[in-house]
Formats: sequence, structure tokens, C-alpha cells
Amino acid sequence: MPPKIDKKKCNNCGTCIDICPVSVFGKKGEEVIVLNPQDCIECNACVVSCPQKAIKLKEVKSSK
Repeated sequence: MPPKIDKKKCNNCGTCIDICPVSVFGKKGEEVIVLNPQDCIECNACVVSCPQKAIKLKEVKSSK
């Protein structure tokens, strides 16, 4: 599953761009976007490094 950026939390700092080993993220103007979702290796570097906690890699399913 490709990473998802919560635009309400993201401040477009670019940390994910710098930390991603396979260049999944990029900028469109000033906005950080998921540029190459197919290249994601699910290493979680972006999730752990995001200062705003704006990136999710997998949907968390609630257990009932």
C-alpha cells in the first residue's frame, strides 16, 4: 500500500523527501506529494521521521 499524506497535518517541510531511500515523495509547487507510489518499499522511514505525524503507510483495522 502506498503512503498517504494527511494534508491537514502536513506542513510541507520535506523531511519525507529527504529520508525516503527510493524517492517516493516529491514537491508540486510548495506541496509535498506522493510522486512515485509504486516505488514504495514500506520501510516506514517516512512515517517515523515525519515531525507532524502526517504520513500513514497501512490502514489500521479495528478489531471487533
